[in-house]
Amino acid sequence: MTPSPIGQITRGTTNTNRLRRVDRWIARHPALRAASADPLVVDLGYGASGVTAFELEARLRSARADVEVLGLEIDPARVARANAQLAELRRGGTGFSPDARVSFARGGFEVPAPRAPTVVRAFNVLRQYGEEDVAAAWQRMTARLAPGGMLVEGTCDEIGRVCTWVEVGADAAPRSLTLSLRLSALQTPSIAAERLPKALIHRNIPGERVHDFLRALDTQWGQAAVVSPFGPVHRWRTALEGMVDAGWPLRTPARWRLGEVTVPWSAVAPG
Repeated sequence: MTPSPIGQITRGTTNTNRLRRVDRWIARHPALRAASADPLVVDLGYGASGVTAFELEARLRSARADVEVLGLEIDPARVARANAQLAELRRGGTGFSPDARVSFARGGFEVPAPRAPTVVRAFNVLRQYGEEDVAAAWQRMTARLAPGGMLVEGTCDEIGRVCTWVEVGADAAPRSLTLSLRLSALQTPSIAAERLPKALIHRNIPGERVHDFLRALDTQWGQAAVVSPFGPVHRWRTALEGMVDAGWPLRTPARWRLGEVTVPWSAVAPG
């Protein structure tokens, strides 16, 4: 008898391009680029439509033509729907490549994959859980990773303009937090507080590191308003340069122009 998937059925909200920011980040990550042949990437909890798995494969194949994406869902009706969408894709009836290396199956945090995945992306999956459930979920998912693999666990708004995620290693230890924001309409960077991963969303209170980080980012964004005539990207870069000058250990400056900022987990870890 096949064991039941581990986890709860999510709300299932799925929108085209909702996860584009994290997809592009994964595509550039050394974990994927340095992986052995035929890396497997799992889209865990893809929701009511298989579109996020199709988009993920399309974005990653530019970095790794041999990538394969497996979408996993607990709800068998969602798996059936995604497989129907896949059949339509194979017939050339979508905007995705008919030969996309994508498949769907039923599964949860136990990640029932045919081989160890290089990446597990679990987005908007843990929002309905308690903070106390996060560590066990991370442990279950990372236990299935290939050597050098990673879990990317995060949250975004309904249209993907505000996105945050944690990179977690195969040892289940969190490594970094990334914020990715649409700069053209950004009022304050702390809007990301509403979409922080479950491990941090209840920690945005005085005395916690993530609260200090978001307040400092808001301050630098406000001070950088003087360069607003040069555009939001210039303002964002100026704000992040101010963060570095203030002692914040920001990473990957080459990606700042995309509205991203990454900090090591130690800078935002719960106290």
